[in-house]
Amino acid sequence: MGPWLMVLIGLLSLICGYVSLTFGGGYGLGIMPILFLMGFNIREVVPAILLAHLTMGLLASLTHHRLRSADFRWGSEDAKLALVLGSCGSIGVLLAVLGQVSLPRTVTETYVSLMVLSVGLALLAGLRVKVFNTNFSWKKAILLSLLASFNKGLGGGGYGPLLTGGQVLSGVEERRAIAITCLSGATTCLVGFLAYLLATAWSSWGLAFSLTIGAALSAPLSAYTVRKANPRLLRMGMGFVITSLGIAMLIKLF
Repeated sequence: MGPWLMVLIGLLSLICGYVSLTFGGGYGLGIMPILFLMGFNIREVVPAILLAHLTMGLLASLTHHRLRSADFRWGSEDAKLALVLGSCGSIGVLLAVLGQVSLPRTVTETYVSLMVLSVGLALLAGLRVKVFNTNFSWKKAILLSLLASFNKGLGGGGYGPLLTGGQVLSGVEERRAIAITCLSGATTCLVGFLAYLLATAWSSWGLAFSLTIGAALSAPLSAYTVRKANPRLLRMGMGFVITSLGIAMLIKLF
């Protein structure tokens, strides 16, 4: 890649990272379709996204803890939930890596495109549907983590919106849910990235560097924004953006 392309990708990563950490998800769903439309191979992009998301998640978790949006001291309720979600996410992402290296490229690209579109439509629909909170359930949290991490490992996105939204619907306060998703997502991305290194001949370090720098810069900015942001307006914008990207991916694919 040329230097100007690396700068452009870094800037896009910063924007998508800021939006993602403010919404509680959407980094992979935002940056992955853009890179796909720019001509990058999904199997080249996903490991780079996982590395960038790992760095971003760790920095954001630290900032959230310092701002007291969540308590990640050892033994705290937030730390326990993040650990369980991250552990289950590790299983889901490993299954996804296996599918990515085994399935035809057209199959995985079609699945990812439909997943992006579905998440976007679900976010938009959620703005108009009254949702009632239910009691927290470890079983539901584990199943949600497995599905979200499978999507993350296969297509680079879909983890945050599913996991953050599921926690909120289960009664977890929104700021805590965003912070917990950051920390559990970092664990999931670490396992997925290492799995790709062992299972494939991936070597797109230039792409990974650009994405990681941009994502890292977005982490402290977004953590401060979360304390003042209007979740409804942010989620509306996220839904429109992700839906548009999903449609664009399907048009290019077919």
